[in-house]
Amino acid sequence: MSASLTTRRALAAVLAAGALIGAAAMPAAADGHGHGRDNGRNHGRDHVREHDHGRDNGRDNGRDQGRGRDHRAPSSIAIGEVQNEDGMRGDRFGRALNREWVEVKNTGRHAVNLRGYTLTDEQGNRYRFPDFRLDGRSSVKVHTGQGRNTRHDLYQDRRRQVWDDSDTATLRDDRGNIIDTESWGRRGHHHRNG
Repeated sequence: MSASLTTRRALAAVLAAGALIGAAAMPAAADGHGHGRDNGRNHGRDHVREHDHGRDNGRDNGRDQGRGRDHRAPSSIAIGEVQNEDGMRGDRFGRALNREWVEVKNTGRHAVNLRGYTLTDEQGNRYRFPDFRLDGRSSVKVHTGQGRNTRHDLYQDRRRQVWDDSDTATLRDDRGNIIDTESWGRRGHHHRNG
């Protein structure tokens, strides 16, 4: 009978330990952490934009060829519309540079600080975001030219055009992970995000 009592005590200890582990894991699972579930939250994975005309036809497929990263981080931050100015090369005063912009959107409910995020083109031109808080469900236009930064407009302070007639804008987070890309000019617009 002693062996039976020992077995029952061991079994009770194992069940109690399992209950404690289950109770500790429950809040994390309910909050959407683990197992790749987002419990209905939109983290930019299934967001459809007006100009989303399909995939990138095999170009890059989410790989950052320069850095070797092969994934896209889930994010509520995404590239919105892109306006590149064709024929501005003859503009002596650079006014047309501010008509060239890339919109960055926050599709989530909460504000995100974009400090350290980067926006690059295919030629390697890079804009690093300053300490800038993008409110939830809002956007900011990143202009090529010079100007005063506001809540809705940021300026790269460049004197030359960045976005070509056929180019790709790549948005990376502060760790260098690709958040979103937008291509245009080859066979129409092609948008791809995480």
